[in-house]
Amino acid sequence: MSNQKGLVLVFTGNGKGKTTAALGLALRAWGHDMKVLVLQFIKSQQCGEHLAAQRMQPGLEIRPLGLGFINFNDPADVARQRDAARAALSSVAAAMSAGKYQVLILDEVLYALKYGLLELADVLKLIKQKPADLHLVLTGRDVPQEIVQLADLVTEMKEIKHPFKEGIPAQKGIEF
Repeated sequence: MSNQKGLVLVFTGNGKGKTTAALGLALRAWGHDMKVLVLQFIKSQQCGEHLAAQRMQPGLEIRPLGLGFINFNDPADVARQRDAARAALSSVAAAMSAGKYQVLILDEVLYALKYGLLELADVLKLIKQKPADLHLVLTGRDVPQEIVQLADLVTEMKEIKHPFKEGIPAQKGIEF
């Protein structure tokens, strides 16, 4: 009898490192020959992690499914973003039912919830339908308490100091 159990892990908080922690977990899983899929709910542009994942095929796949920054002053943009987030959630359901992956990372899904692009009930339903052997990782700020209750592990990143506040722009290889 195996002691393996698919976990629900959450990386949240106002500090940097949520996606980085999830990607570190992805790297560790990939190193153990596990199949990993990262679905990004907000990001649309190619980042360093995409370049690395291309070199780590097969086994680690990253799909940016978002549309990038959200213009909340433009109702049409918000509607497009909502459609993209819902399509990304459908991709999660498809990936879960395919049974191809051992680790599924929903990068920035908590932002999609925070910004009203997704309904909490829909995300909770997916978490509850997770196959027993699948590790499911959620990232983003402001995790709802209902997700905390379902999770096996919740880690909060706390910002203590950030170079952006000193006027230092985002650095290639660090932030993207």
